[in-house]
Amino acid sequence: MRMLYKYPQAEYPYSRLLEENRHRGIGGPEFEIADSGVFDDGRYFDVTIEYAKAAPDDILVLLTVENRSADPAELHLLPQLWSRNTWSWRDGAKRPLFRALPGSDVHVQHPNLPAMRLSADGMPTLLFCENETNSRRLFGSNAPGYFKDGINDCVVHGDETAVNPLHEGTKVALHHRLLLGGHGAARVRVRLRPEGADGDAFRDFDQVMATRHAEADEFYATLQQAIADEDQRLVQRQALAGMLWSKQFYYIDIPRWLGGDPAQPPPPAERKHGRNSDWPHLNNADIISMPDKWEYPWYAAWDL
Repeated sequence: MRMLYKYPQAEYPYSRLLEENRHRGIGGPEFEIADSGVFDDGRYFDVTIEYAKAAPDDILVLLTVENRSADPAELHLLPQLWSRNTWSWRDGAKRPLFRALPGSDVHVQHPNLPAMRLSADGMPTLLFCENETNSRRLFGSNAPGYFKDGINDCVVHGDETAVNPLHEGTKVALHHRLLLGGHGAARVRVRLRPEGADGDAFRDFDQVMATRHAEADEFYATLQQAIADEDQRLVQRQALAGMLWSKQFYYIDIPRWLGGDPAQPPPPAERKHGRNSDWPHLNNADIISMPDKWEYPWYAAWDL
């Protein structure tokens, strides 16, 4: 699996996008990010992310960063690993644990998985927090903890108290600071594999990645024998790849939604008489390929 993300070197123009489109009204053309000038003169990074597997539970990630500008530029690259939070809303749920190992590896302990190890190129700074909502920021509570936005607060705002000094948690970022010269490039390799696997994590990394590339090319060459036009083959390949990237896990348990999670405050009484209240038999858990999972991050029955 491969994706390309174009990341501007200037501050992302959120406010300008909102203001310009508000002024244009319904009849005017949409003001796009490219119209803002943030990509002018190549002032952006191409960030290519590739995933491959050496085995079902041995995952390789290759991140290639290219500076499209003629001027030097710094990029903070933060590959992350986190565990889905099931402990905050269920009594007695076992909490996973990630903790730093000597060097820059991370030990991954999860109640439903064998012990794993996360490894990365170089010596990145490990930033740990919990994959939990920041209740202080959202609800104004005094709850202690290192919440899931702590990595952002540490990197963007320099708040080192937002991450766990004990170097453990349920979410971790591998913080690389890359200074790329004009039109320069760098790559970072990351691997998640079973604890105790033989050999250096990156000894066969490049070979495995090259083999998976060749296998993917062979698959599409066979599939597309009847398509002569190179551009049409590329369009189909991108479309089918999008079916992989668009897989989304949809989970809904109406009885629990109506009654509330045992470890959380009770939901409002109106919920028992509103939408879906007459569906107490429904409990779904499916992986569904969505047309655009960014647009549909929630369970919508009309999309099924």
